[in-house]
Amino acid sequence: MTEVFIYDHVRTPRGRGKKDGSLHEVPSVRLAAKTLEAIRDRNGLDTSTVDDIIFGCVDPVMDSGAVIPKAAAFEAGYSFAAPGMQISRFCASGLDAVNFGAGKIAAGSDDIVIAGGVESMSRVGMGMSGGAWYMDPSVNFPAYFMPQGVSADLIATKYGFSRDDVDAYAVESQKRAAHAWEKGYFKNSVIPVKDQNGLTILDRDEHMRPTTDMQSLASLNPSFQMPGEMGGFEAVGIQAHPEVEKITYVHHAGNSSGIVDGAAAVLIGSKAGGEAMGVKPRARIRHFTNIGSDPALMLTGPVDVTEKLLKRSGMSIADIDLFELNEAFAAVVLRYMQAFDISHDKINVNGGAIAMGHPLGATGAMILGTVLDELERRDLNTALVTLCIGAGMGTATIIERV
Repeated sequence: MTEVFIYDHVRTPRGRGKKDGSLHEVPSVRLAAKTLEAIRDRNGLDTSTVDDIIFGCVDPVMDSGAVIPKAAAFEAGYSFAAPGMQISRFCASGLDAVNFGAGKIAAGSDDIVIAGGVESMSRVGMGMSGGAWYMDPSVNFPAYFMPQGVSADLIATKYGFSRDDVDAYAVESQKRAAHAWEKGYFKNSVIPVKDQNGLTILDRDEHMRPTTDMQSLASLNPSFQMPGEMGGFEAVGIQAHPEVEKITYVHHAGNSSGIVDGAAAVLIGSKAGGEAMGVKPRARIRHFTNIGSDPALMLTGPVDVTEKLLKRSGMSIADIDLFELNEAFAAVVLRYMQAFDISHDKINVNGGAIAMGHPLGATGAMILGTVLDELERRDLNTALVTLCIGAGMGTATIIERV
């Protein structure tokens, strides 16, 4: 199989996913186009040589519909020869876009792929694309369907994480993200979003709350107690996991991922593709895989997929220098660290989605780039990137510096 290399990556800042957010005026296609422009300009890329543009987008409707990466290529001024496609595996879409592109390169069908994702959550609300998992009893009954926040609280209850545990994790995420921005760790990868006059709209993650402390979080009420108790979803969780007598509700807006807008792009290719571009590789994509997991717990897929990936790759937890796990909810990361006995010093070292936000289809590509930058900064070698996924799935990728 052909080796697959990462040559570059960029992302936009994350804007608050509300109508008063700085990126609300910027349609999804424009956010995606900004990343394509940056990848082209930073690498002197002849866009007629791009074999595919693959972007994740969880809700590809309205502004975000109609094969958004191809539309973004038009806006970015790419050659008409560059095709595009969009994919969705819920929150892992951006990482799966990279993996899908890597598979095409490994198979020898492509040499240069731009992969990533985009989501404008202020313009296209979460769940706007609908679907049987939400709507059809013949699907959501056997799937033990419930809101993800109730699943996160089920995880916290089952594995023994208290309100103080999840709040302390959230405070640390905010501190780490603020420190990373202060020290300039993101400066080479985050591209400012500008308007048509060249004026900067946003150049920094907007969702962060660096002054967050345990006292301020303690004032927040649990967000998912009402749908759990009044909506009947707690009963669904207990039916799936009868060892849990009652769910303890610990998650709220301050220890869950933020709703934001953003886009990311990763330039990957074969050795021949890199030579044609005249750029040097930064890392190789060693292994990747997916898995289905418990649909009631829903968010423990990262544990299951990591076990599968390590087995398939012949590696162990000890072989991984850094881990990046999307902070959908604090309990997701706490369970992962518990399952593998991972020190917090090795995972999400620059904060995560609790502090900076989670632009669904883009996040996987964003955190892949974040951990690559950190490997380089620390002069380390290997990282594992993973995300939990709606309906009970997991995606994971191992990269290695070259």
